[in-house]
Amino acid sequence: MNSKVKDILSSYIRHFVAIGFALLAGGVTDWKALLIATLAATIGPAIRAIDTSDPAFGLIADKIDVELDKLAKKTTKKAAPKKK
Repeated sequence: MNSKVKDILSSYIRHFVAIGFALLAGGVTDWKALLIATLAATIGPAIRAIDTSDPAFGLIADKIDVELDKLAKKTTKKAAPKKK
């Protein structure tokens, strides 16, 4: 499993757990309501995944990663100026 998939899954899990704890702390004890609400919490990351303009997980994320790698290689090739 590559790091991008792990990041996406951890985003889903964070939302799922956060909403579950928030509902439990608020006194919601109906398991059906908890399940529906926590599943609904995964809609946000799903929207990010299909958003073409989202640079983190969206459909253009791979292109941005390639460009960032190119820029990183250019900047690491340049030597830092020597102090006198």
